[in-house]
Amino acid sequence: MKIVMLSRSPNLYSHQRLKEAAEERGHELDIINTLRCYMNIASRRPEIYYNGEKLPRYDAVIPRIGASITFYGMAVLRQFEMMGVYPLNESVAIGRSRDKLRSMQLLARDGIGLPVTTFAHDPKQTEEVLKLAGGAPLVIKLLEGTQGIGVVLADTERSAKSVVEAFRGAGVNILVQEFIKEAGGTDIRALVVGGRVIAAMQRTGAEGEFRSNLHRGGSAKTIKISPEERSTAIRAAKTMGLNVCGVDMLRANHGPVVMEVNSSPGLEGVEKATGIDIAGKIIDHIAKHAKTGATKTKGKG
Repeated sequence: MKIVMLSRSPNLYSHQRLKEAAEERGHELDIINTLRCYMNIASRRPEIYYNGEKLPRYDAVIPRIGASITFYGMAVLRQFEMMGVYPLNESVAIGRSRDKLRSMQLLARDGIGLPVTTFAHDPKQTEEVLKLAGGAPLVIKLLEGTQGIGVVLADTERSAKSVVEAFRGAGVNILVQEFIKEAGGTDIRALVVGGRVIAAMQRTGAEGEFRSNLHRGGSAKTIKISPEERSTAIRAAKTMGLNVCGVDMLRANHGPVVMEVNSSPGLEGVEKATGIDIAGKIIDHIAKHAKTGATKTKGKG
């Protein structure tokens, strides 16, 4: 089987592991720079060119599209889809997960546990929004932020109002969420592949840091999740329509709440924490489903 990966960083651990896993199973995997692709959007003859040459026929495409190039990356992925190439995650599903507000709305519609989340445009509604989210402390997030960037913990009503006004003054969209104090600076990442949780780890933030992202100095260890947490992760992946994703959850007093569904989860932390061959399971999923030419799970909305 011939597989192509869309990535601007071929040497990342996750990408090299996927390439190794594919080749160990007798497949061929090419890694190409998403931004160097260009397309011929012709009726009934869609084509993709790379570095001046028409790309060969591939059986499957693995999109590892950075958040900063989501628009162009999804355009390239859609072109592969038009050519009948099996996408590990569909472009429409990635689009859902990248839009934090839309993803929260879809998860809420399907009854999946979430922190209280508020959103408004009018600066005059700031105090009402803060009150609706439960009052300080509050977490304030940029809609476009990734890896913990653009996430602020406001300890008091005054500081929350100041942060909201600062972000609004910069013309950016934000979400205001309740702070799940009982989580104690830890979260759970569940790796879902093909509708099953295949691995889970607990991430703990660095000293004095409420964000648990490994990129920000956090640590990880393997964890046994509850049936409710497992069900929540699977349902969240299904709502987004993602075949492969990382579902980030907090343990609230009233049960698991989903913070984010990541369509391009990193593999290094979870593989090293759990010892599970995540890359191999992803390649096995592709090998099993690529013949169909369509993803197995379809989200709605």
